[in-house]
Amino acid sequence: MEWTNTLSKEGTNSRGEFDALVRRCHRQAYNIAYRLAGNHADAEDITQEAFLRAYRFFDRYNSQMPFENWLYRIISNVFIDELRKKPKVRLQSIDQPISSSEPDSEVRLELPDQTNDPEWMMMQVELDETLQNALSSIPVDFRQAVVLADVEGMSYEEIADVMGCSLGTVRSRLHRGRKMLRARLGQPK
Repeated sequence: MEWTNTLSKEGTNSRGEFDALVRRCHRQAYNIAYRLAGNHADAEDITQEAFLRAYRFFDRYNSQMPFENWLYRIISNVFIDELRKKPKVRLQSIDQPISSSEPDSEVRLELPDQTNDPEWMMMQVELDETLQNALSSIPVDFRQAVVLADVEGMSYEEIADVMGCSLGTVRSRLHRGRKMLRARLGQPK
């Protein structure tokens, strides 16, 4: 992909600096996006859109501050924007019969067997599915706080900056998020 020249020539930020920052934190950015989204395709889309936004607004980046924190905030915003775009999903049990417009017609669901899918097999090795399912089941704000603190090892102050909320809110979201995770994982409180 060719980047358009939107960076100021007089500023201290340059395309080379941006490229170096992207190379340094690309994998970490993808991991955060994956933990937030819960699947590979959405994580790639979120990561790509976050880097596009970061490039577009790189002239606004203060090089005295950690690039990762600025990027994590962009990733969080992209993730939330994507959630808002998606229509509300109506869940249908696979055990429940599906109604059809034609009388006496039978509707069958075909469910793919993922056990032979190379991507699925690789993800089983790399990520603990139980943990990812538990993470995906908690509300976005709590998931984001837990991922930034427990997966990325960020301080409460850094998380507050990335999430755009107060330190007390971060502490509350972490406490409640961890409590929800423990409940979903069946661990004692």
